[in-house]
Amino acid sequence: MSSYRLEKYLPGNKRVRMLVLMAADIGIICLASFLGLFIRFDMNISKIPEEYAQAVIVYLPFYILTTITVFFLLRMYTTMWSAAGIREAGHIVGACGLASLIQIAGMLMMEMKVPRSYYVLSFIVLCAFEGIVRLSYRILTSVTLPGKYQKRSSRVLIAGAGTSGAVILKEMLTSQYAQGQVVCFVDDDKNKIGKILNGVLVAGNRKDIPKLTEKYAVNEIYIAMPSAPAKDRKEIIEICRETGCKVKILPGIYQLLNGEISVSKLREVEIEDLLGREPVQVNMDEILEHVNGKVVLVTGGGGSIGSELCRQIAGHQPKQLIVFDVYENNAYDLQQELRDKFPELNLAVLIGSVRNTHRMESVFAQYQPDIVYHAAAHKHVPLMEDSPNEAIKNNVFGTYKTAKAADKYGAKRFVLISTDKAVNPTNIMGASKRMCEMVIQMMNAKSKTDFVAVRFGNVLGSNGSVIPLFKKQIEQGGPVTVTHPDIIRYFMTIPEAVSLVLQAGVYAKGGEIFVLDMGEPVKILDLAKNLIRLSGYKLGEDIQITFTGLRPGEKLYEELLMKEEGLQDTPNKLIHIGKPIEFNREEFSKQLDRLYVVANLDSEAIRDEVKKIVPTYQESS
Repeated sequence: MSSYRLEKYLPGNKRVRMLVLMAADIGIICLASFLGLFIRFDMNISKIPEEYAQAVIVYLPFYILTTITVFFLLRMYTTMWSAAGIREAGHIVGACGLASLIQIAGMLMMEMKVPRSYYVLSFIVLCAFEGIVRLSYRILTSVTLPGKYQKRSSRVLIAGAGTSGAVILKEMLTSQYAQGQVVCFVDDDKNKIGKILNGVLVAGNRKDIPKLTEKYAVNEIYIAMPSAPAKDRKEIIEICRETGCKVKILPGIYQLLNGEISVSKLREVEIEDLLGREPVQVNMDEILEHVNGKVVLVTGGGGSIGSELCRQIAGHQPKQLIVFDVYENNAYDLQQELRDKFPELNLAVLIGSVRNTHRMESVFAQYQPDIVYHAAAHKHVPLMEDSPNEAIKNNVFGTYKTAKAADKYGAKRFVLISTDKAVNPTNIMGASKRMCEMVIQMMNAKSKTDFVAVRFGNVLGSNGSVIPLFKKQIEQGGPVTVTHPDIIRYFMTIPEAVSLVLQAGVYAKGGEIFVLDMGEPVKILDLAKNLIRLSGYKLGEDIQITFTGLRPGEKLYEELLMKEEGLQDTPNKLIHIGKPIEFNREEFSKQLDRLYVVANLDSEAIRDEVKKIVPTYQESS
């Protein structure tokens, strides 16, 4: 039978498939009935007593009817036999066993005499032929259908010959939607090397990947090691990167635990896979206790950090979640998502600007939030260099007005989202965020509300971050633009950033600046090279990298703390507290009044005013 006909009649048409299997089962039942006697009497038909043969013939219609009924009830006709394994084989034995027990009971009730060994032999024959018929279906579909469905030009190496790798292979062999041919495995377990897994050789370990990709003409690599430490995954990705193959990865161990392993779960390798450190872990019980039953306000709730904050807070049973954003499209999209995922959530989505004093006070007066996460800010360094007054109006005075409203209406805690660019700033955005931190310290000194700031580096995948830009440039065929070959940055993921913010809210006593231990900084040039190679392109041939020069206000490296601040540990060893720098708060308050006037005049003197307030601010040349 051709692969086309198999596709048409076996996988596609359930009714035809069921009828074919029922017809086969009737034949097998008849065969089992007579072979049981035939084998019992030494395979000599003349030795079979007539009364035994008569009993089998008379009971045969009942045997067929009861067995087909048992098979139907036990889903023997709806099981996906094209993906059958050990569990399905056990299911066959169980169904045949129950049918045989009914046969014994029926023949005894009808007082039909046959040798006791007949029942055992009949059961064995029934199991054997049922297994052959149903498991051969898998063999037929595995051999004939992949040729039609799989693109043979896609030759796949799977890194990881464990449970995850086996499931990925099984789906690729049996699913018409999984494209590609698995040509070999690699695994670091010496006991697996040289073994055959579902017809595919475990050909070596991770160090053998480069030579195996050449030997087997591999053009795609799937990393199926969800439980491996981040350091090991990074090392394997680095090896795969040098092969020029397109690389996909199974994200995490939770998918293994939840049984969510499939080809569809494989994703492109992201840069966070190359950070080489474990994600920041937080005490979710503490966060739950902190947020549970509270009214929580998130300003800038539609942004990258703000929206993730809202998602995680929504999962911790707040009394009410208030999303506040100036951009209605972002707020609308988040509203629909939260209503869908958390239908019981008491949600309010409000439009407005943190720069509007009356609007902020009306929100606080109406909703009386217990906790405020202030994520509203202008953050793009080059844009703020061209519009410095807007950076000051939105970041500094938006924070100041929101903080004063929190103080006036008795919020218990106010958490500011800050940045490493606030340390020794060389741009107006960083200087504005440093002033935001000073506002928090000033407000904390005179308010019953606990005001704290949370500082972290660049957030992978956030709006305007470098990775989405690189991906877009690669999709367009390049070139990938890097400002400077030596520029470095600290990176973290959006969930890590949000986890830090939530945990800081728990630890806050007032006045602290919380800082994440972000590991080693990463060269942006290396990120660009890795992303090009992991996308399956050759650097310098398919995609070029060009250097555009540092942008206004940009520096080669970022710092997380000023030297004077020092570090204190928290219960979470990856979260630290910077000692606040002292400053004259009364003088700072007067400086803010002057700055407000200058900013609203859109004056060119804004940078000079900022320098008076933030002595560490030095404009980049």
